[in-house]
Amino acid sequence: MASLRKRLQTLFSTNVIVRAYGKDQLRVVDTNRLQSSGNLSSSKVADRYTRLHGANKHRVGGMGGYDSNYYMHQNRLQLYADYEMMDKDPIISSALDIYSDESTLADQFGDILTIRANNTQIQKILYNLFYDILNIDFNLWTWIRNMTKYGDFFLKLDIAENIGILNARPYSSYEMERWEEYDETTGEYEIKFKNVVSEQMTYPVYEIAHFRMLSDSNFLPYGRSMLEGARKEFQKLMMMEDAMLIHRIMRAPEKRIFKIDIGNIPPNEVDSFMETIINKMKKIPHIDPQTGNYNMKFNLNNMLEDYYLPVRGGQSTTSIDTLPGMTFTGLDDIEYIKNKMMAALKIPKPFLGYAEAVEGKTTLASMDIRFARTIERIQKIVVSELTKIAIVHLYTQGYEGEDLVGFELELTSPSIIYDQQKVALMNEKIQLAVAMKDSKLVSDRYIYQYIFNMSEDQWLQERTDVVEDLKLRFRQNQIEQEGNDPAITGLSFGTPHDLASVHMSSDEVLEKDKGGRPPEGIKFGQHKNAFGWDPTGAKEIKQAFNPENQKTTYQGDSRLPHRQSPVATENHNILKHLKLKGAKLITESMKVTKLTETESDSGTMLDENNIL
Repeated sequence: MASLRKRLQTLFSTNVIVRAYGKDQLRVVDTNRLQSSGNLSSSKVADRYTRLHGANKHRVGGMGGYDSNYYMHQNRLQLYADYEMMDKDPIISSALDIYSDESTLADQFGDILTIRANNTQIQKILYNLFYDILNIDFNLWTWIRNMTKYGDFFLKLDIAENIGILNARPYSSYEMERWEEYDETTGEYEIKFKNVVSEQMTYPVYEIAHFRMLSDSNFLPYGRSMLEGARKEFQKLMMMEDAMLIHRIMRAPEKRIFKIDIGNIPPNEVDSFMETIINKMKKIPHIDPQTGNYNMKFNLNNMLEDYYLPVRGGQSTTSIDTLPGMTFTGLDDIEYIKNKMMAALKIPKPFLGYAEAVEGKTTLASMDIRFARTIERIQKIVVSELTKIAIVHLYTQGYEGEDLVGFELELTSPSIIYDQQKVALMNEKIQLAVAMKDSKLVSDRYIYQYIFNMSEDQWLQERTDVVEDLKLRFRQNQIEQEGNDPAITGLSFGTPHDLASVHMSSDEVLEKDKGGRPPEGIKFGQHKNAFGWDPTGAKEIKQAFNPENQKTTYQGDSRLPHRQSPVATENHNILKHLKLKGAKLITESMKVTKLTETESDSGTMLDENNIL
């Protein structure tokens, strides 16, 4: 295991895995995504969290130094406490669920993660890793929810040599720390992970899969939660809602004004008279739980709820008036803060159950497309870390070079409308290309380069591939319609040329007019001339059917295994053409029979040597 650890440490020493991919190409896998975020040294000037949450005494080395333990761990705990409180809110809790739901959709085949590889064996190995070992069908939803909630998620990988990853154990974000230290000997940043709860255990970079939301360099080396933008607005919203509840409880009840006519009662007796009236009106019988007797002195209601005013003189009589409760007018403020919080979450209101924000299907479609881009960004972060896990698994099993990076992982797109928009754009490009080609105003090179953004090598390769597709389509049609495989027979059937060849002579079929000077006729002195050496053609026929002129020699081409004399070749091609095109030939059984000398067929058209 020690050798495996050393090899894995060497593999991840530069934090960027570079492998030759193809002839003149390199493929780089940024396992720690340092290309997009950098490291701590690149963001030390804009150290916002230390200035906001940390004291100056914890900073070391001037503006660029910091105490990593205090700076990161303490401030993260404060943020995590806020995130835990936000998760109890129904809107934000639903938002976190929606992030995970939309990021882990299954495709038409029921797979959450699509795996593409040049090597089929590697594809099977990765499928076994993600679906059978890591069980992402069930676990990936929880991983993404924790990552979007805290901004970080840590996964401990159990690795065995020649076997790969055996298990994955999630670690709480509260107990894991990421350390980045500069190594002066190598000039690289060494990344380690420390478990502050479990006896300060330290893990190398390849044993921990760190899912982190990289969107703000001020949060390095950790990620930024999806809830961070809504944290301030959430606190405002909680205060506004508490104020509304207090107002509803304390100010909402109606109050009554009791105007009691005291008549000619002396002023010094008004108080005792009013107290007597109040006690009679407010006294409510109450059962004492200890004795079981009625307690007539218990006053259930608050005396401050109602007003008792003595009146006298004039037309005054005893009356009771009602004061309405105060009307709360802060709902608009709450709605304003809620809209800001939901804007920070980047989730359309209809997805959270607020249907009043939908004005039409077009508006909902545009919301869906914008939200799909947010989910796509989350999926890319997840795929990047899953790629690191796959590389560790393949390298442990002994794969090297191009096989180590020769695969692609992809999560399912969350929006059908988003995919339809891409398909519609491609369809419009194709229609435009067809119209431009039919108009013959521009060349194919212009269409490939400016409509489809292809380089010269790409569109030349596409032309070659189109020809190969046409060959394959022709072969399939021949097999389907004629039962003939041109790749085996080397011939075609049923094509317009074949149908036209039926009405042509063998000379016209085999020897096409190649242009140039027309052939001359028979002249005096030639064998075929009426006054030549062979006016009847007997000598030419004898030479054609002479067995010595029909001897064959082996040639490497399987489709033309014999080389014949020119005359025999011409006759063979004629007979072959007539045979394959359906013409009937006189054939004879190959059965050997005893013939007398008078019945011998030697030298005639029925000679055994002439049988095809």
